[in-house]
Amino acid sequence: MYKLEQIGDKVELNKIHNIDCIEGMKKLDDNSIDCVVTSPPYDNLRDYTNEAKWNFEVFKPIAKELFRVIKDGGVVVWVVGDATIKGSETGTSFKQALYFKECGFKLHDTMIYSKKGFRFPFPNRYHQVFEYMFILVKNKLKTFNGIIDRKNKHSYFTNKAMKREKDGSKTYRKGFQRQEFGKRYNIWNYSIGGKKNFNHPAIFPLQLVKDHIISWSNKGELILDPFIGSGTTAVACKELQRNYIGFEISKEYYNMSEDRLEKWNGQRCLFTTI
Repeated sequence: MYKLEQIGDKVELNKIHNIDCIEGMKKLDDNSIDCVVTSPPYDNLRDYTNEAKWNFEVFKPIAKELFRVIKDGGVVVWVVGDATIKGSETGTSFKQALYFKECGFKLHDTMIYSKKGFRFPFPNRYHQVFEYMFILVKNKLKTFNGIIDRKNKHSYFTNKAMKREKDGSKTYRKGFQRQEFGKRYNIWNYSIGGKKNFNHPAIFPLQLVKDHIISWSNKGELILDPFIGSGTTAVACKELQRNYIGFEISKEYYNMSEDRLEKWNGQRCLFTTI
């Protein structure tokens, strides 16, 4: 269990704080967070709140603070999309990924969140059904718990396997067992969230958050969500036995997340081995 002095003596652990994330992160110590899972407002695509506006200049100091507070080997999962303005996608997601690299992060993986369905059809382009999930690492990755749930087309055992050498000759090596399930690909499919259960315009799926927390952290570690919105990351941490800190600038969404946590029923996670 974390002690407060390990993260900064002005931030309460396992709590959502109704403050701007820059203000909140400045209260955290250097190298104090194991993993960040978040989705920023991206391009003011939706009117989240009257308290703050979002643009690239607002983003830059946040990226710097994330690099400061994340531990060596820690991961930032940055789930983001682009607005379409005057017929052109903004490309802000790419600008952010490249700026993270300028701050010192390594772009470990560019993953895809594929949505089962869409909301806003375009008359002159294919339906938009994905967002980027940039996996950013500070120095050398320290934790990867790969999720093994992709069913292999074939599962079998072979006594020996042939390899063709450069000169055309054949060599044989000991056989291997192909398992029934393999590690999943980096395109993840989920049903999209929405206002059905919570009055928030852009809830990302609980299972998406849980899968990332499982992949990049271990039990008892500390997860940060600087844009925690309706509290999905906090719920995921409770279910997966992680500590968490959340920042939310909107009073409306802060109240929503607090109410959601009070009603949390403690359902066990689908994955319980990590």
